Amino acid sequence: MAKKTLGIGLIGGGFIARFHIKSWVGVRDADILGVFDLDAKRAAEACSLVKSAGVGKAKPYRSVTEMIADPAIDALWICAPNFTRVEIMEEIAQAVIKGKGALKGVACEKPLGRNAAEAGRMLELAKKAGLLDGYLENQVFSPAVVRGKEIIWARGAALAGPPYLARAAEEHSGPHMPWFWEGSLQGGGVLNDMMCHSVEEARFMLTPPGASREVLTPISVTAYINCLKWQEPRYADILAKNSGGKTDYINRPAEDFARSLIEYKTAEGKIVVVETSTSWCYVGAGLRLSMELLGPEYSLQINTLDSGLKVFFSRQVKGSAGEDLVEKQNAEIGLMPVVADEATEYGYIAENRHMVRSFLQGRRPEENFEDGLNVTELLMTAYMSADKGRTIPFPPPGLATYVPPVAKGTWNPRKK
Repeated sequence: MAKKTLGIGLIGGGFIARFHIKSWVGVRDADILGVFDLDAKRAAEACSLVKSAGVGKAKPYRSVTEMIADPAIDALWICAPNFTRVEIMEEIAQAVIKGKGALKGVACEKPLGRNAAEAGRMLELAKKAGLLDGYLENQVFSPAVVRGKEIIWARGAALAGPPYLARAAEEHSGPHMPWFWEGSLQGGGVLNDMMCHSVEEARFMLTPPGASREVLTPISVTAYINCLKWQEPRYADILAKNSGGKTDYINRPAEDFARSLIEYKTAEGKIVVVETSTSWCYVGAGLRLSMELLGPEYSLQINTLDSGLKVFFSRQVKGSAGEDLVEKQNAEIGLMPVVADEATEYGYIAENRHMVRSFLQGRRPEENFEDGLNVTELLMTAYMSADKGRTIPFPPPGLATYVPPVAKGTWNPRKK
């Protein structure tokens, strides 16, 4: 008899896993029952958060294989750091193929891989193990994005013609954990970390409702990267101190600013454009996501800091630093926007509902590892473009094995 409720296991108990846990209050037909993390304390804390949120009776596991072997676990969410994901997927595939446990599916956070070879390997392993695969790109599930697309295509595009330009930007003051700043561990800098969101959200907005992503064919990528803030000595020193001396942005930086322009050809042969901008050197209230969609007689704008809720604190209100108003919060006094429910606003609830429903119904999620691979291929082409200083036709030769200079630790804009 088919199960009506999925048992979910989280691999990784850190920042992004906690976002998923908080989102689970809006997810039906699934409970979070387990967490594996190499840091036992972090796993225990994540399990406590699951229980306090009332979204499952989670317990820590000693390994990924042990979690798979538990009949209560039906699907896994990979929320571990970028540099661990292929190894984790290898263990998952091996355990399933050898019959150590049964799984319906696996979902993986962005980016799917640090480069195209890793992303391709993730897809290959999921297929080899016979698993349904979901790519956790939350922004394409954001309520404002989904509803905005519906309205634009139903009213604007139906009468005036399809949209031709999508813009997306993601900006904040920098990642939480030291490994994010290391090109070799993360796979690059802000381009790899955040442009994965922007290129996929913009592609989604330009794709007609109900159509497959194949209706848009990427034909060229133009990109630019630089380290504008964090290679300055006083900021490089902060990164060094936060990492115990491991992060060296004077000699081995990653980009903190990146832009790209991607040209697509539609099924009708017309050119449409995706323009993205990402930054780790934005100092504002906190994380800012902005999107636009432009067509012949219409436009759409979204800005997550244009919040319906704002608070003001005078200089006399001197509380402790935190992120209780908005992710990546940079201040505690003055006029501040408040994102009242980030898990909803950023798309995590709808994303996880979709993944759970797909796995329960035995169908592949609409956002899957194929999409994760395609996004990674575009990002690697963007790195090629930035490296060579010119527009790169897509797909370029050598894409499957390309590793950006930032990820190799050989990129340094101050030494050009």
